[in-house]
Amino acid sequence: MPNSMPLQLGWEEWLSLNDLGLPAIKAKIDTGAKTSALHASVIEPFGPAHAPQVRFLIQPDPGDPSLEITCSAPVVDRREVTSSNGERELRYVIETRAEIGGVEWPIQLTLSNRETMAYRMLLGRTAIQPSWVIDPNASFLQPQLGYQAYQGLPRRKPVKRPLRIALLTREPKNYSSRRLIEAAEARGHVIEAIDTARCYMRIGTVDAEVHYDGNALPRYDAVIPRIGATITDYGMAVLRQFSNTGAYCLNTAGAIGRSRDKLLAHQLLARARVPMPITAFAHSPKDTKGLVAVAGGAPVVLKLLSSTQGKGVLLAESRKAAERLVDAFRGLDANFLVQEFVEEAGGADIRAFVVGNKVVGAMKRQAAKGEFRSNLHRGGTASAAKLTSDERDIAREAAKVLGLQIAGVDLLQTASGPKVLEVNSSPGLRGIEAATEKDIASRIIEHLETVVRPLARQREPL
Repeated sequence: MPNSMPLQLGWEEWLSLNDLGLPAIKAKIDTGAKTSALHASVIEPFGPAHAPQVRFLIQPDPGDPSLEITCSAPVVDRREVTSSNGERELRYVIETRAEIGGVEWPIQLTLSNRETMAYRMLLGRTAIQPSWVIDPNASFLQPQLGYQAYQGLPRRKPVKRPLRIALLTREPKNYSSRRLIEAAEARGHVIEAIDTARCYMRIGTVDAEVHYDGNALPRYDAVIPRIGATITDYGMAVLRQFSNTGAYCLNTAGAIGRSRDKLLAHQLLARARVPMPITAFAHSPKDTKGLVAVAGGAPVVLKLLSSTQGKGVLLAESRKAAERLVDAFRGLDANFLVQEFVEEAGGADIRAFVVGNKVVGAMKRQAAKGEFRSNLHRGGTASAAKLTSDERDIAREAAKVLGLQIAGVDLLQTASGPKVLEVNSSPGLRGIEAATEKDIASRIIEHLETVVRPLARQREPL
């Protein structure tokens, strides 16, 4: 229990989690965060439903990835936590004892991959005793520890282990699915194609399950979602359930939903000041003329909010044609956007393929003669493209704003600079691999390996 003297803490301190085998870990003291968090990777739930436990790896020293500690603890809860970037994540919650400055007390910690964070632990306000004093301008007011505390502990050699991957797709034999399966198996992983529509769910608190063909599916390390537009809502529900089981989802359900809702995507990109063609949206049929005018006047492009592969995308070359199309869409009770037509693009756009905040390939798509849509499914042709630094930055930013790890970002080249036309959360691989002659599928699997940390342990020979 805490002693009677008030403890003084700076905004960063060293502490110990001895029950987890962590004699020294540097933590950020953050009274703005309610929940405390501990870095964890390869999170594996185990044990019976009435007494669940969780096993995980932690690298306490951000500068030494070879120092890895295996921890396990009882699960006391599953809790949805909103991170600083707005992403919601369902995390395991464990309880252990923490020690700082000679004071020991029980603490609850959520487990989350904090590999990109400077601190392996975040101490939130619910873990701070009311009598403690926090000085946000000071560091290490309590005795400093150090990673030398791990010296002498048995070192274990990290070795790669195969990941168990679920590929959510209704088309396991199409080019993109086949290439992802080939790439995963070539790198020693186990990958299974699962028909999204045939999944059903057992929803519980700490024992979430996804069922298929009458049986509960096994635990997966990771899920690669390739969810068709016709099954977006159900596909996102299935993906959320996989996330609840502890699987890492390469694109989250929330990110897919944001990209598929074209209106929301444009609003989020606009808020982040990502350049794009002028876009207009209205509900009342009385605003038809004003809607076309807001988009810059004819010619304009009309897009159904659910359009994919160029379907439901029409060009109105005159004001009257635009108004007739708007009225026709409204007559069908269809949701749509009216967008500025960028004629100088000449029926061409650039598809930048983003994997983990890196552009790994780009192609220029040229529309067929007499066609303004450059989609390859509409007869367009593709060739390798070299992006400018601005184009790369904008493509990465667009994917980041929507929260996508994998994205096809379509750009228009204009006199005023690149503009984002659309962001695709399930970009196809055939066109980009053929145009660039790059193994994009393997880049996706390599990225998955880095974020899931597929490391197992074996004892060094005596």
